[in-house]
Order: sequence, then C-alpha cells, then structure tokens
Amino acid sequence: MSKIIESTGKKIALESVVHCPKCGFESAEIMPTDSCLLRYQCKNCGFVMTPTEGKCCIFCSYGSVPCPPIQGMKVPGLEE
Repeated sequence: MSKIIESTGKKIALESVVHCPKCGFESAEIMPTDSCLLRYQCKNCGFVMTPTEGKCCIFCSYGSVPCPPIQGMKVPGLEE
C-alpha cells in the first residue's frame, strides 16, 4: 500500500518503485520529502544509479513515481 501525504491541497505519494536499468530488479522505496536522492545502489546487482540528464533525482529517473517536490509543483494551467 502506497504512503500518501497531502501538501497544498495535492496528494503526494511517498513510495516509488525503483527500476534498475542494468538488471531490471525493482525495489519499493520511501522517498525523502526534504531532499533529492542523487545516488542509489541496486539491491540485486550493486549498480550505482545517478540521475539521468534533465532529471533531479533517482526517483524522477528510475522510479514509478516522481519525487515529492516534483509531484507538488504547480504548473499554470495544469492544476486540477
């Protein structure tokens, strides 16, 4: 079950499944709400992931859900 918080009227998921680009292993992780995760080591093969170009963190690069700061961003014209 995903952990969710509410911030500025938006629901923000705190759990993301990180997918290793090297071996395909997936691991559910709780995302920090106050910082970006810049390195993550695969629990299966040991590959160290870093953010892909244009992404702020591991979750935005390899996760099933982007990081909490990105989820909470307000984009003009796209608010629900």
